[in-house]
Amino acid sequence: MINTSVSLEMLNKMSENNMVGLLGIEFTELNPEYICAKMPVDNRTKQPMGLLHGGASVVLAESVGSIASYLSIDPEKQAAVGVEINANHLKSARDGYVYAKCTPLKVGRTMHIWDIKITNETGDLVCVSRLTTAIIEKR
Repeated sequence: MINTSVSLEMLNKMSENNMVGLLGIEFTELNPEYICAKMPVDNRTKQPMGLLHGGASVVLAESVGSIASYLSIDPEKQAAVGVEINANHLKSARDGYVYAKCTPLKVGRTMHIWDIKITNETGDLVCVSRLTTAIIEKR
């Protein structure tokens, strides 16, 4: 399902100089059935109350889901574009890292739906998210 011939090093290199890199998101595991990343809970990702910003969790979720779609298509002929994302914030985080694991709910010809679970360092569920991407032909 997910193309694992791409290295984590390449994925992390692609993330430099864009929002993914600016927030310190790092891809950590690539498997045919899932992709994982981590993000620091620090001054870049916290809201003024000192808690992990919900928007940062959404960026993490969309980042792993978008990469999962990218790794599930022929990027020479197709592109994956985000259509919808939702997130339920279940628990706060103040420091350390949060970890995202993205698994497929549906990987079709024209649509992908990804389930992303974000946990803290002790494994508590911080956020659950679902991302839908449309697969379009490149012109």
